[in-house]
Amino acid sequence: MGKLVSTIFVTLDGVYQAPGGPQEDTRDDFEQGGWSFPYADDDFGRFINGVFDGVGAFLLGRRTYDIFSGFWPKVTDPEDPVASRLNALPKYVVSATLTDPDWDGTTVISGPLAKEVTALKERTDGELQIHGSGALVQSLLGLGVLDTLHLLTFPVVLGAGRRFFPEGTVPTAFRHTGGSITSTGVSIQTYDLAGKPEYGSYELPENA
Repeated sequence: MGKLVSTIFVTLDGVYQAPGGPQEDTRDDFEQGGWSFPYADDDFGRFINGVFDGVGAFLLGRRTYDIFSGFWPKVTDPEDPVASRLNALPKYVVSATLTDPDWDGTTVISGPLAKEVTALKERTDGELQIHGSGALVQSLLGLGVLDTLHLLTFPVVLGAGRRFFPEGTVPTAFRHTGGSITSTGVSIQTYDLAGKPEYGSYELPENA
């Protein structure tokens, strides 16, 4: 059974909206798109390429799918470690409105999310990977079907934009499994989901 693995970029104040370009996602009059670009370096590239080395199929939210499908099919270099996999491997997009996707290898998922994703994990050879798709990842966290989170935190604060962990996120504990810092200060941390949070107190015992 494959693992469901999310890779997502966030700012120090938790914004995930439009990391890749000014016009990527302008909802709510967001004007700061492209904030991840200045921090790309060889360390970042090696990590991303390593992630794509383990992919068996992709699961994407509708907005990320539209962004990807408008760009990656135009990258035709068979040696490109990202484009070659995105264009060749199965892609599953969660949508109630998309009916006729034009990116080869795309299947639309519109049924019960937990059931559909669990079935995809069972039949995927390699990781079932989510890139971006913050709202979808939030839903999958709530359903308890996400296995691993690669959280890339960029050293910038925007003060506006959609947050990855908004108010109302299902309480979740994580187990840290690895991490590094790039030359430009991007913190790359990997976590496996570890159930519900545990709680305690730093108060001294009454008889101390």
